[in-house]
Amino acid sequence: MGLDIRIPIGVMFSIMGALLAVFGWLSDPALYQRSLGININLWWGLALLVFGATMLLLSWRKSAATHSAGAPTDTRLSEANARRPTH
Repeated sequence: MGLDIRIPIGVMFSIMGALLAVFGWLSDPALYQRSLGININLWWGLALLVFGATMLLLSWRKSAATHSAGAPTDTRLSEANARRPTH
């Protein structure tokens, strides 16, 4: 089955993190006086971006490992093995 939940999670967190980081980077520093001068939007945006990129990287590594290992071409038993008694 080709469904890997890490792809949509990675895309969603990467997009949201990038938007939040850009907003935090371009916003007025006076906005962050209530948070002791810490640019919360920038830091959480970067954290979300790193998490999303990690999910995409893990998904890519799994799919690359699956494709490089290759599935066996014939999984059925040969006729000689099928006729052999099992006891």
